[in-house]
Amino acid sequence: MSSIPSPPIPLHRTRIVPAVVAVAFFMQMLDSTIIATSLPAMAQAFSTDVVALNIGFTAYLLAMAVFIPPAGWLADRFGAREVFLTAIVLFTLSSVACGFSGSLAEFTTARLLQGASAALMTPVGRQLVLRGAPKAELVRAIATITWPALIAPVVGPLIGAWVTTHAGWEWNFFINLPLGLVGVLLVLFFVPQAPAEGARPFDLKGFLLTGSALALTLAGLELSSAPTGGAGTLAVLAIGLAAGWVAIRHLRRAPHALLDMAVLKVPTFAFATLSAGTAGRLAVNATPFLLPLLFQVGLGLDAVETGSLVLVYFLGNLMMKSVTTPALRLFGFRTLLVVNGIVAALTIGAFALVDGDTPRLLLFGLLIACGLSRSMQFTALTTIAFADVTPTQRSAATTISAMLQQLAQLLGVAVAAAVIRLSAALFPEAAGGSMLTDIRAAFLCIAAIGLVSALRFLALPAGAGAEVSGHRRFPS
Repeated sequence: MSSIPSPPIPLHRTRIVPAVVAVAFFMQMLDSTIIATSLPAMAQAFSTDVVALNIGFTAYLLAMAVFIPPAGWLADRFGAREVFLTAIVLFTLSSVACGFSGSLAEFTTARLLQGASAALMTPVGRQLVLRGAPKAELVRAIATITWPALIAPVVGPLIGAWVTTHAGWEWNFFINLPLGLVGVLLVLFFVPQAPAEGARPFDLKGFLLTGSALALTLAGLELSSAPTGGAGTLAVLAIGLAAGWVAIRHLRRAPHALLDMAVLKVPTFAFATLSAGTAGRLAVNATPFLLPLLFQVGLGLDAVETGSLVLVYFLGNLMMKSVTTPALRLFGFRTLLVVNGIVAALTIGAFALVDGDTPRLLLFGLLIACGLSRSMQFTALTTIAFADVTPTQRSAATTISAMLQQLAQLLGVAVAAAVIRLSAALFPEAAGGSMLTDIRAAFLCIAAIGLVSALRFLALPAGAGAEVSGHRRFPS
């Protein structure tokens, strides 16, 4: 007796679920960037200084690091939809608590809860998208959920500055209340329920090892990007890396490991999340950090001019969204990751040649080209990472990917900051003491890392991810 084929997943569901997840991602990522410009006002409200406020950022970062590793287990145990919905609710409530905070201690406590709930959103949200999208729709779905990561770091500081000036710093957090309510309603109405996949025993040792390793490593990278980083920072990084080695050793041997490390044997996943993928994301994440430095510190432009130029860069990110799917279908993952990666690296390096005499029209063109190539590379990297992941590997894949992307994000800023400081130490007399030479050195270094990442993708099989990209020149 022939089995009855399962009905196809409705096309509208493969489009709506990624859009719902993207709304939650945007809320989370906007929150992490929007408050940077309101620190002086917050410090005044808490009767402290801006440096002391850093504990609120550190608390968020550490809570997020600790709670990313068990996200996949929680989704398997209680259901991805339920965990995602709970994360949105907790993030929204903790955001409101941040806005009502009357002291630094209250603010830090609220930020801890914010970080913990944010840690569940990214891996579990991706799990929902992977579960609902067939491979032919995966590029479109991934492109939808990656736009918050491209847009929020660019528009966040601009929105934060406007809100702080015209409404007060509290509204940078209160803005998450309507966004969160919309997110909850969208999940309830459009994300289908699915039975929990059955949880294996909780790996407490793996949780403690992975959480501490990620927290210490991320804290070390965060500290290393600050001017005060020194021997203590190196010690934190060293302990974090050592804990990571012990954690990996445990995860490979434990019978019911918190994370299934076997997913790293999938070639496309390993390429896109380790080595080449990490280097590529490092370059992608360093650029939004370096551009405002170039314009304001290097070239002496004011905040309005800098914001206008950054918006042009943001426009380039947006323009590529509709081009990614047909480009992948035409060229395939390997060609696109190599060629577009080279273009992205060259446009980053080209900013080292920008000076006060660079024509605005030429600068606009460079910003748009950099934004276009950045968006394409980011989406292609994220999509191919899950192209060959099986349904049983989704939980581990989304969690490991989220962990490594957090590392790459801070690594980009840390490497750029380290190059600037090293250049300043080696050439203190360059350009009459201006930081322009040091910032140019950072752009060149980041461009070189991006170029190495792009060339590394030559090792991918010619038809890698063809079932997802739709590229049929080579057999999949």
